[in-house]
Amino acid sequence: MSIVRELAARTLIVGIPGTGVDAHARRVVEELSVAGVILFRRNIASPEQTHGLIAALRALRREPLILAVDQEGGRVQRLRAPLTEFPPMRAVGDEGSVRLAEEVGAQLAKEMLAVGFDLDFAPVVDVDTNPKNPVIGDRSFSRDSGVCGKLGVAVITGMQRGGLFACAKHFPGHGDTLEDSHKALPSLPHDLDRLRRIEWPPFTAAGLAGVASIMTAHVMFPAIDPEWPATMSEPCLRFLRDELGFAGVIISDDLEMKAIADRYDLGDAAVRSIAAGCDSLLVCHTLARIEACVEAIAKEAEKSPAFAARLQEAVTRVDALRTKLPAHPPTYAPPPPASGKLGEWLAARTRQAKLVDPTEGAST
Repeated sequence: MSIVRELAARTLIVGIPGTGVDAHARRVVEELSVAGVILFRRNIASPEQTHGLIAALRALRREPLILAVDQEGGRVQRLRAPLTEFPPMRAVGDEGSVRLAEEVGAQLAKEMLAVGFDLDFAPVVDVDTNPKNPVIGDRSFSRDSGVCGKLGVAVITGMQRGGLFACAKHFPGHGDTLEDSHKALPSLPHDLDRLRRIEWPPFTAAGLAGVASIMTAHVMFPAIDPEWPATMSEPCLRFLRDELGFAGVIISDDLEMKAIADRYDLGDAAVRSIAAGCDSLLVCHTLARIEACVEAIAKEAEKSPAFAARLQEAVTRVDALRTKLPAHPPTYAPPPPASGKLGEWLAARTRQAKLVDPTEGAST
């Protein structure tokens, strides 16, 4: 594979279909050399099996491989009992305790690192200003921007002090939408004054706290860019870099979500997302689409020096993250359950009823 195709693949974090290493997994990890793999519930049977799968994926090559997961709490957590079944972050918001939020983040770190993950696409720092929002809701800490920022930072601090990379999502803000970007392309009319007052302060706080990554939203913000959704919008992502001062990895939400895949050629979407400022792209399902994204990014880099420079910048950020991946134990050892006040709080607040996950099958 050419050097430029290797660079293109090193921007991708991709999904695999099953609970073991199959031809798809070998193709993306061993041959394409993608930056990382995200696991979903379809890949997970137990903590022990997940640890074994992660170890097998890492054994396919020498270079560091990011292993990522959506483990937020509430409806969106891929690993459940015997690991902790965390309540939604709204319960943390209702409690209002920075110390409790840090302990939640620390417990997430212990459990995800024990299984073998490096990066958790959590927490959601969107502000839940729309009670009719079909996808955010109680995944958000609060309807108050300040609470979302304060407790989001606390969870991030607990996670990253424990060695697990965090991801604040979904910039520029998904909390006020009436539609779910897994199914449609939402649009919000908010001007810059509103975004700066409500949606953006939690992301600014997360960046100042050193969050490893921020995930984009597949949402239109016509006041900033009337043509492209935020993931593909250079004006939107320039605000994240230049005004909010974020220096970490910008990761797209899954390009196979219908907000993008139903409207754009995925290769074109991948190119435009990198050009706009994304450093890493999630492509969570289809091998043909993963390969199409690699080819499209590589072809654009071969013909455009400006895009090639942007690609190199993106890869440099992703590689910097990969070089900091923690060491993982060779065999699975069950992490200690939450104890003390955190254990008591979790026992009292965790829902016993089955929770319906609105995001399974695509990153969130």
